Amino acid sequence: MHLPRQLGPLHDLPDTPEAYDAVLADVTEQALARLTPEGNLEHPDCVDDIGDTSLGITSLLALAWQRGKDPRLPEAVHRSLAFHLRERVYVEDNPGYPNLTVRNSGLPYARYVLESGAHPIGDWPSTVWALLHAVNILDAAEGLVADEQRAELVELACGYWRWLTEATFFNPQEAGNQAIGCIVGGLMLAPHLPPDEGKSLRARAISLYVDKIRDRRVSDRGAALPPEHGGAYDNNYGPISLSFLAQAHRISGEEIFAEDGEALAHYLDARLTNGGYDNGGPRYSEQHSAFESVLGLRYFGHRIGSDLGRYRGDSRWARGAVKQDGGIDGHFAWMLVWQIQDTTRWHRTPSTRPLRHQLRAGTVSVAFDDKMTPSLVEAAGTYYLPAAVNRQHGFGPVTDGFLLCRPMGEVRVRDLRTGARTAKLVTTPVVGRDHVLRHVRSLYVTDGTTLWVAVAVEHLDGTPYLLAGLPYATDDGDRVHRTAEAGAVTSAGPLRLTHPRAEGTDHFDARSDTTQEQAAFALAADPRGYGNPDEGWRHLVSSTALEADPAPGAPEGLSVFAVRYGGDGDAGFAPVFEATPEGLLVRTESFTAVIGDPAGDAHGEPELTLLD
Repeated sequence: MHLPRQLGPLHDLPDTPEAYDAVLADVTEQALARLTPEGNLEHPDCVDDIGDTSLGITSLLALAWQRGKDPRLPEAVHRSLAFHLRERVYVEDNPGYPNLTVRNSGLPYARYVLESGAHPIGDWPSTVWALLHAVNILDAAEGLVADEQRAELVELACGYWRWLTEATFFNPQEAGNQAIGCIVGGLMLAPHLPPDEGKSLRARAISLYVDKIRDRRVSDRGAALPPEHGGAYDNNYGPISLSFLAQAHRISGEEIFAEDGEALAHYLDARLTNGGYDNGGPRYSEQHSAFESVLGLRYFGHRIGSDLGRYRGDSRWARGAVKQDGGIDGHFAWMLVWQIQDTTRWHRTPSTRPLRHQLRAGTVSVAFDDKMTPSLVEAAGTYYLPAAVNRQHGFGPVTDGFLLCRPMGEVRVRDLRTGARTAKLVTTPVVGRDHVLRHVRSLYVTDGTTLWVAVAVEHLDGTPYLLAGLPYATDDGDRVHRTAEAGAVTSAGPLRLTHPRAEGTDHFDARSDTTQEQAAFALAADPRGYGNPDEGWRHLVSSTALEADPAPGAPEGLSVFAVRYGGDGDAGFAPVFEATPEGLLVRTESFTAVIGDPAGDAHGEPELTLLD
């Protein structure tokens, strides 16, 4: 089976002015055919995420008129805007909405579901979206929207802003993308107000960003990130937050948005594989966004000098939100407007800057988690997740059922790049069940096509092995195919692929049709769509796993494991290990490395030498 939403790198979408004009032409024809006598542009099948969608299509028509002056569009914009102002503006409190701070304020808001009291929890983001559609129409209103209708729209947008910032708790879902979107709406509304009012609103928006978003960022892998539904980063919403930060910087010029966007971009670059596949998040695990991410990935990829466009998105939403029949929906329409307006080009070459939480070269990449344990390994077109044993997750030595990868002290990292190879040495102090402190030295070396991993630790009794990953997916053209095969993997010691002996949701067998996201949601405490799949996945007891036994010929007092991912499967893999005064010498068929003593140099930093 193919993973449903990893459908191709986003930088493969044509983004020339001609391509965007063709997109708007298609939107125009769909909208004119759909427009009801009342002026409604909502998709007939739309039920939720609906209260702002007709206005979203109107904003796209306004942009299309601005670019092409199609004579059919002024009347369509007038009628559809009148419909929203007349039929989709709500001022009476939605029964059951829990996040109001002022009852019966009379301020306007947009509904997530039109029926009174039906799932009101989504009204806050729907109102943010409606505000953003409104300011996009205002930006294109010159010569298109009559003065009376424009004045009504400005008043409505001001009401939306006040409802979001005065009548409700700000960011009630702890969703960074929604909150930053609200700030963008305020920044875009400010220029449409009298100077003093606009200046005050702009200052209020920036203050809210600092106090309610920036000061509440959460840390992951050394980066401060906008919180997303209670977590640090989400594959669907994280890149959307990046797009909001890009728009905030584009329209305001405030350096704070550039700084925070670059921090998020560097983080995303570090966790993202070469092939663009990623997984994990507090709301969605594998449900990647698509056109909503383009602005941020393109804008900040250019700023940090890295190919963020490799992000593998859901190309079914390549240009805009669509329903099952492929018909356009107004949801997130502002992202399409902004990416058309932005002229930044894709940066298509990888950054050469070493990143602590990433090893990357050619078609090989290793993303490391906060504890410097691999969170995703990519080699020879296959993606490996951390495996699970006895409720413990990661890559590392296992002895007596205990996984030695959780740090008990500071993790040291040394990056090294030679002409042909890129390497990373990670030294992790760990404590086993015997309460003995050991130093796990993990060496990762790649030439861009093959990944060599050597792990050395003070001697382990019994029958230790290296937990070397859960083979999960392989590239299949633009698609990603589920797999239960290890691919081209070779070990210096005996290698085996094991599967859980027990059945149940907390035992993940890669041979099943269950995706990581489905299993994670099944293990989460809350329903799918609201639960935290990252938290759910942590309840996994066991999984399919590659297990590599110790390599023969290790120096006395050490257990050494060596695994090669990718490369020529017929080439022999019999690495030699030798204790030298400088440290542990590792000689493979391709290179020689010397891993320094765990004590490191004068500052305790690990020493690494790499020779061809």
